[in-house]
Amino acid sequence: MIETIEHLGLGLSVAFTLQNVFFCFLGCLIGTLVGVLPGVGPVATISILLPVTLSLDPTGALIMLAGIYYGAQYGGSTTAILVNIPGEATAVVTAIDGHEMAKKGQAGLALGLAAIGSFIAGTFATIVIAALATPMTKLGLLFGPAEYFSLMIMGLVLAVVLAHGSLVKALAMIVAGVLLSCVGADMETGRERMTFGLPMLIDGIEFVVLAMGIFGFGEIFKNLADPEKRDVMRGKIGRLLPTFGELRQNLGAILRGTGLGSILGVLPGNGAILAPFASYALEKRISDRPQDFGKGVPQAVAGPESANNAGAQTSFIPLLTLGLPPNAVMALMVGAMMIQGIVPGPQVIENSPDLFWGLVASMWIGNLMLVVINLPLIGVWVKLLKVPYRLLFPAIVAFCCIGLFSISNDPAQVMMAGVLGLLGFALYKLQFEAAPLALGFVLGRLLEEKLRQALIISDGSMTTFLTSPLSLGLLLVGAVALIIAVLPSIRRSRDEIFVED
Repeated sequence: MIETIEHLGLGLSVAFTLQNVFFCFLGCLIGTLVGVLPGVGPVATISILLPVTLSLDPTGALIMLAGIYYGAQYGGSTTAILVNIPGEATAVVTAIDGHEMAKKGQAGLALGLAAIGSFIAGTFATIVIAALATPMTKLGLLFGPAEYFSLMIMGLVLAVVLAHGSLVKALAMIVAGVLLSCVGADMETGRERMTFGLPMLIDGIEFVVLAMGIFGFGEIFKNLADPEKRDVMRGKIGRLLPTFGELRQNLGAILRGTGLGSILGVLPGNGAILAPFASYALEKRISDRPQDFGKGVPQAVAGPESANNAGAQTSFIPLLTLGLPPNAVMALMVGAMMIQGIVPGPQVIENSPDLFWGLVASMWIGNLMLVVINLPLIGVWVKLLKVPYRLLFPAIVAFCCIGLFSISNDPAQVMMAGVLGLLGFALYKLQFEAAPLALGFVLGRLLEEKLRQALIISDGSMTTFLTSPLSLGLLLVGAVALIIAVLPSIRRSRDEIFVED
């Protein structure tokens, strides 16, 4: 306990430098902005900004990118409540009762409960990250190549199980991501693989190019093809801060949502997306008047929003301690760390304690900033919602192209991103989720590296993955999760959870 407090003291001393406070504020501001504007999410934004992080200090860069992620969770609730368009997938549940409250003249109360619940959840999640960091890192140091391989297999299986839509499509995306990571020269022999004689593919596909193509350009094509109609609320928002009585009535929902989100956010896969759905289902089950849900119940906003933000922040735990990205945004964070020459995993806390604890401490500062950014500036966000997407996308395209060209001064990279953007759009039209592809791509190279290392150590024996109790346990968890997911009753429940209409 004393050691954790000392580490947090180190983190606060790093996070409270003028430079890092600025990057934290900038990340939170950009995150809120992209969360508020439907069609511009954190995945696309972080993809676009990855080239910018090359010129930044690693700690400042990661603090900014983390701020964009959890800032977007705050911003997404604003759009969901005022316009009934979730700015983020995790804000789908907030829109159900939040917009109904807005129709009844309680938009301010809904926004206030969402912000306060998010702050409480974010503060608790930061404490959870700090408390679990050292034990999880010590556990990670016990992992050899075989255990890491099994951990990544389990993570990819859970990503399939928790992905939206068809299990077969999610599995296909994982496999496609792993195969794309194999393009280029073999890491051991140097022989070309799947380059098709194209010089631009000899060094492999850069993660920044893939991310900006699939998520950046792909998102642009998607929004131009299917423009959303925004019915911005015209009435008064009303008071933003709830009364003491209203806060007391919703405190239980906030605490339950925080607990659920903190647990589900750690799961590899899309656990953080499940959190608000699970919170909504729990609040409806324990409510005295479940029939009122969907008609503007404050607990149906406070609980899911708390779960949403707690899950978003605890999803950093497997990334920072084990090097395992639990979702697409965390996969981008892995890319950002690798660009800076930092290998994600248990060594980070030992080799770069300033970066690790500075990032953790910045999350609490960021949550405090987000309350200040969101509530007083609500009028600004409402005005921004009136900006049509056709005026936004040319600037986004220009920024993407400049960022891509600045990495290697190679126009071929821009062209490749454009082709990948068309692929991303095709995946959207065919109802394939792109997030598992990004996870497969990021983990693909590590998966191959650990597989080879484990086989070299064991003289080519595949039983090495079964003789280690930890490795065997991880593989069994993945196998059981996959078997349960394909059971007919579970598949029906899973499909119902992810219905967004």
